[in-house]
This record gives sequence, C-alpha cells and structure tokens, in this order.
Amino acid sequence: MGRGLDNVDQGILYHLQRDARNTTTEEIAETVGVSASTVRNRIAQLEEDGIIKGYHPEIDYEAANLPLRVLFVCTAPATEQAEFVQKMLAVQGVVDVREMLVGKRNIYVEAIGTSSQDITRITDTLHDSGVTIESSEIMRQRRVQPFNHFFFMGALDDDVEGDD
Repeated sequence: MGRGLDNVDQGILYHLQRDARNTTTEEIAETVGVSASTVRNRIAQLEEDGIIKGYHPEIDYEAANLPLRVLFVCTAPATEQAEFVQKMLAVQGVVDVREMLVGKRNIYVEAIGTSSQDITRITDTLHDSGVTIESSEIMRQRRVQPFNHFFFMGALDDDVEGDD
C-alpha cells in the first residue's frame, strides 16, 4: 500500500493542487517551513512513489468549442469491468472513466463532444461493448478543489496574524 505523508508532503500536495503551474518551490518552501531544495526533493520523491501521477491542464471545454459534456452511468459485469474500462479509455471523446465499488451503476464515463453526433457515436460504442447504460446526463459545470486533508495550517496562520 502507499506510504504515510507528513506535514511537509501534505503542504506540498495542497499547493500543487491549488496551482501547480504558477507556484514556485520557493513559495511552497516559505509556507511549509523547509528549504526550496527540500521541496524539490520531496516533489521528486512523491513523483517516484506514484503519489503525484502527473500535472494536467484544467480545460474549459465550452470555451474550446466542445460544449457537450456528458456523464454516462453504466453497469458492467464485475468480471469484465477492467476490460471495459480499457475499451472506454480508447474511445475518442472519453476523458474520465471511474470504477465504483458497487454491483450496479459501477462505471462512470465522462465524455466531451462538439455535437449530438459525437455523443451518439460514444453512446453506440458503450452499447456495443456490452454494458448497460443506466443514465446519461449533460453536465453543466464541474468544480474541483484541493483535498482538505492536505490543507496546510501554516497557510491559515499567515492570514490570521494581522487580526490581533
């Protein structure tokens, strides 16, 4: 299983989740109370351990003229779940596949398209792969924030000091 994370690791993960691209190791170091070289070494270790799996852009699909974002909730037989996930990840337009720990409604597939034809093609592909589509919903917006467990208390302390 994974390794435990100390306060420094948690502080680093919190900052990277907030804004990995525009946060320097110096800024992270100042908040978590270690040197910038320690932060760089810790990030390298977190990457090597597979805790940080990558850095991905947050895309506004509507602004990119990809206005249709659909969430398919599917049921796949447990024995074929892993095989189905691999098939779905190969489908053009599929951006996220999640496996749930339940018997029914156990796969969530998020897909992006420019037109109803795109969504129809993805729907047909899902059907042809042998899963049952339980529901499909057009998503309006998705918001993501850093996991609160990684919230570093030092960041709060800095804001509060001037309030005395």
